[in-house]
Amino acid sequence: MQVILHKAESRGHANHGWLDSYHTFSFSSYYDPERVHFGALRVLNDDVVAGGMGFGTHPHDNMEIISIPLRGSLEHRDSMGNKGVITKGEVQVMSAGSGIQHSEYNHSKTDDVNFLQLWIFPKLKNIKPRYDQKLFDTNERKNKFQTLVSANGDAGMQINQDAWLSMITLDENHEATYTLNKSGNGVYLFVIGGDITVGDTAMHQRDGAGIMGTGEFTIKADSAAEVLLIEVPLQLN
Repeated sequence: MQVILHKAESRGHANHGWLDSYHTFSFSSYYDPERVHFGALRVLNDDVVAGGMGFGTHPHDNMEIISIPLRGSLEHRDSMGNKGVITKGEVQVMSAGSGIQHSEYNHSKTDDVNFLQLWIFPKLKNIKPRYDQKLFDTNERKNKFQTLVSANGDAGMQINQDAWLSMITLDENHEATYTLNKSGNGVYLFVIGGDITVGDTAMHQRDGAGIMGTGEFTIKADSAAEVLLIEVPLQLN
């Protein structure tokens, strides 16, 4: 098993006042040739947006875009006619496909919103754009993996890639073994909070790690922890 550790403090960082953003992979003005993507995972941003602020209407195409609120609420509008608000416990999936335009704003005028946004390269290009959001029971991820997004949609929401997203909240000293859904995939772990050990690698809040060359691995919680797992193809189409 190979583990590539990305410490939280090594991420790219841009503070625009209304937006405080950390980039696990190269994004905007942050560029590291060693950290452009992990397989099909292109972007993992940890964004805090001030009350009443947000991203105006902008285009996307041929990218799977997933937003996961950690605190606060995020308002969405797009050119497909979708509009709504997602909060902690909900997940939003948008297949940009042949092209869409959308905006994202903090739904609150006073409190900030913290959310993760992921971009994953698609399996098929120029598909019809698609939008979905779902509320998950967070109790169903206590000491077990809860699938948020899957390749075929039989668990969680469907994504246009052979990729699976899961979350788990672990009690201190609890262990859980993750088995990959597809041979040849890799998994990118992102520690939302707490402390874990994977193999011989210790990870702490907001650390990330790419895991390759194994069909399964065990996560041990050194303290109560919350972890996002992003399983993606390692080879791009």
